[in-house]
Amino acid sequence: MPTEQARLGDPPGPAGRTAERTVFGHPIGLTNLFGVELWERFSFYGMLTILGYYLYYSTTDGGLGLEQSTALGIVGAYGGLVYLSTVVGGWIADRVLGMERTVFYGGVVVMAGHLALAILPGLAGVGVGLVLVAFGSGALKANASSLLGTLYAPSDARVDGGFTLFYLGINLGAFTGPLLTGLLQREWGFHVGFGAAAVGMALGLTQYAVFRRNLGTHGRAVPNPLTRRELTPVLIGVGVAAVVMLVAALTKLVTLDNLSDVTTGVIVVASIAYFAVLLTSAKVTPIERTRVRAFIPLFIANAVFWSLFQQMFTMLAVYSDERVDWQIFGWDAPPSWIGSVEPVWIIALSPLFALMWTKLGNRAPSTPIKFALGVIGMGIAFWLFALLSGFDGKTVPVLAVFAILGGFAVSELLLSPIGLAVTTHLAPAAYRSQMMALYFFSVGIGTSMAGTLARYYSPDSESAYFGISGGAAIAAGLAVIACAPWIKRHMQGVH
Repeated sequence: MPTEQARLGDPPGPAGRTAERTVFGHPIGLTNLFGVELWERFSFYGMLTILGYYLYYSTTDGGLGLEQSTALGIVGAYGGLVYLSTVVGGWIADRVLGMERTVFYGGVVVMAGHLALAILPGLAGVGVGLVLVAFGSGALKANASSLLGTLYAPSDARVDGGFTLFYLGINLGAFTGPLLTGLLQREWGFHVGFGAAAVGMALGLTQYAVFRRNLGTHGRAVPNPLTRRELTPVLIGVGVAAVVMLVAALTKLVTLDNLSDVTTGVIVVASIAYFAVLLTSAKVTPIERTRVRAFIPLFIANAVFWSLFQQMFTMLAVYSDERVDWQIFGWDAPPSWIGSVEPVWIIALSPLFALMWTKLGNRAPSTPIKFALGVIGMGIAFWLFALLSGFDGKTVPVLAVFAILGGFAVSELLLSPIGLAVTTHLAPAAYRSQMMALYFFSVGIGTSMAGTLARYYSPDSESAYFGISGGAAIAAGLAVIACAPWIKRHMQGVH
């Protein structure tokens, strides 16, 4: 069990304290955020790994009987909407509640969404549940990561190691969630699996409430409070957005079949608008504006990475169900367990990466190079899947899939925790949470694209599908390497 120690004589931290309580050399508040993120990811990935099957399995198998391509598009669009909603969570934190309270209330909304999926039948339960989980996760995701960033000074070399440990918590939840919900779904049905996700989020909220004191005053302030004069335009904007969505649904401009395409387009437009705000706002200093420009190529590379990685819950979920032999010592494991394979690697490798970044300190590769290697690694992993296309039927060895997903994990550790860390330090002071929301927009673009791309997969064209997708990612990674010097110059002192 981790022990606490007082590091007397340390330089003042971000909150101005002369002594810092630490665990494994990191601020004690990391443990609280580690725990709430673990249980939120337990519930999120536990639900997500069975969601596609629930949508396209026949009604006799407990599903809703939708077309498989439609179901995969919904899963991708839902994932994109989760990350699109981070802008709402970031705005609430920056203008209304502050990061710390937004994390807590976001978790409450997530739990309500999982309960809706567990209790309400049919597409009504899917609609209500996914909307609530999307908005709750959006509030929690952006702010938990931003809140962690405030525990470290901008020049603190421990930050990459801290975010890597935080990522370990994410992946402990991502590992255990699919294992439990997959077993419960197979033995007692989908709604029991969704109920387990709700229980997991309740446990996360409990530990967060009990140990809130570990965070001290971090994240309690509201950086840019909403004024009475600004409230009316905000309410009008919300009303207009609601009317537009209603009209789009009633006129069939947005349907279940094109939902992932529309979601991708909306997030792209929103991202462009957000970059425009950050680059023109009077509240952003010239140095901060330069750092935002450096973030643009990292944003694009991140979207490419996640468009492949998030196919774990779209195309690879189908691949797991139809192509992988899941016999383990004579027992057939649920195909949804593919969602737990990659986190096994993350759990094993996260401490090694955290130690490596901490030991290397300022001698570690620059952030652009880490990003590039992560994107290239994902492309190579997809090429390895192409090599398995010679297997017929449901005969792909599960050990081969396990090994390739190890490549997913190394690539993720090179890019994702590093992306979270650098975003907090490139963010303008007045837009810290909203900058993190912008980071998650790139994840959202990739996630919704994962639903769109999955529609082009078929066992008959596996080799081409994996080969082209992997080649595109490798090309994107090489492009980041080419412009790495420009990115580094514009990061203005951020490692």
